[in-house]
Amino acid sequence: MSAPSFRDFLFQPDHPRVAAIRGLDARTYAEAAKDDPFAGPMIEGWTKLYPQPFTGVTSDGVVREGLFPLTGARPGEEAPTSDMVAAAEKLLALASLEQVSRLSYAVGAPEWQSWANPEFMQHDTGLRLDELDPALRDAALAVVEASLSPEGYALARNLMRINGFLGDLVDLPLLMNEDSYNFALYGVPSETEPWGWQLFGHHLALNCLVAGTQLVVTPAFLGAEPDIIDAGPHQGVKVFKERIQWARGLMAALPDSLRRDAVVFEHMQDPAMPEGRMHPGDERHLAGCFQDNRVIPYEGIPVSSMPAEALAFLDKVVDDSIAYLPAGPRAARRREIQEHYAETWFSWIGGWQGEDPFYFRIQSPVVILELDHHTGVFLDNDTPAPFHMHTVVRTPNGNDYGRALVNQFQSP
Repeated sequence: MSAPSFRDFLFQPDHPRVAAIRGLDARTYAEAAKDDPFAGPMIEGWTKLYPQPFTGVTSDGVVREGLFPLTGARPGEEAPTSDMVAAAEKLLALASLEQVSRLSYAVGAPEWQSWANPEFMQHDTGLRLDELDPALRDAALAVVEASLSPEGYALARNLMRINGFLGDLVDLPLLMNEDSYNFALYGVPSETEPWGWQLFGHHLALNCLVAGTQLVVTPAFLGAEPDIIDAGPHQGVKVFKERIQWARGLMAALPDSLRRDAVVFEHMQDPAMPEGRMHPGDERHLAGCFQDNRVIPYEGIPVSSMPAEALAFLDKVVDDSIAYLPAGPRAARRREIQEHYAETWFSWIGGWQGEDPFYFRIQSPVVILELDHHTGVFLDNDTPAPFHMHTVVRTPNGNDYGRALVNQFQSP
């Protein structure tokens, strides 16, 4: 069975979904979205969750202590701190005093938790890239580039380009464009003290904290609708193809009995799901925006039960999910995750063969990795499709936003 094309699901130009908001920019739509039948209920629900005091995602409601010591990175696992500091200082030097004031927050500020991944701007944190002059916008992106791996930065930029491509497809370029993202700094750039940055908008949210040589880049949300650019100057851009292939390979490598146990729901929109399991925006995702304190019980099968072939595919999925990290922190993160494989669980929803849409979660005391195929938001597919997906990376038990490291640094 061939993969469905996103072009089969384009709204007609006069369809109310797109016609009703045509001409709106981020700020005018931020108000209009509150009354939107799709966005309004999400905004109302998320408003109740922000800002709540941060504790972190857990599996049972109890934060497990001692998982993230502030000890400095091991040799070969160091963050590119000096490059990050240089990029951030250049940004601050270019910005006006008023822009610096809007851009900057305390390192432990609750605004960290204001990020979101929809196209509507629920919280106007920091500066909007599409409102900046090119030099300042490029300087903000240079901070991102200095903090990520080359492939991670390329992925982030491609997701931003896909957002612009989508905006052009549905004739909403003021609302969705390559630069319709917020950027903020937290703390004072330093090679020794904790500080960080945040970039968020439609289908992309990155929260980066560096403490000396240790780096944390979670929560991280990376998604796309559609997953490919098939026309224009960026034609040929594709995202997440290998991760999806390896996830299917993992399922194929499981014995039948383990595969059955890994599948917690057979259908993506399963009537067996309890009330609240499906979210209007997050769908099957559990660890998305404003879920900083959510209790997410382990489900599925323990990774320790997997045969070697399936475990090899799991390693590929994990590596691809953290590939946005620079080489040193990626090695540290890979080691941290693998050291907890004995406490790691894998779960699945949906089919796994051909072009079946699916959801999976890899969860342990130190990581949550999710991928979910979604229904259309600006495309007209009313069932999940492989050309629209969301991915989430979390550090549970209190170290999203590097908060466990910051707390130890600030402790007397």
